[in-house]
Amino acid sequence: MQLEFIKNIQFTELLKCEGRLREFNFRKVHSFPEGLFTVDVCDDRGNRLMFKLIRENGHWKMHTEMPLPAWILEKEQALAGIAEENK
Repeated sequence: MQLEFIKNIQFTELLKCEGRLREFNFRKVHSFPEGLFTVDVCDDRGNRLMFKLIRENGHWKMHTEMPLPAWILEKEQALAGIAEENK
C-alpha cells in the first residue's frame, strides 16, 4: 500500500476595498486539473461571501452562484494575480 500526501494550501491576503482593508481567505482545491481556489471574505455586516477562482485557458475567472458586490468584482485582476502566484 502506497500513501500519497497532498499539501493543503491555505492563505490570507489583505486588499484595500472601498477605503478599508479586507481579508480574503484562499484555499486551493487539488481535484481540479487546471487550478481552483475557493475564496471567502466578510462584508460590512459580517456575512461571509464565498466564490471560486477557476483557471480556464490560462486565465483566472470568478465563478459564483450568488451576485457579488461591486467592490469584489473590481478586484478580480488583483485576486487573479494572487492566485497565479500561489498556484
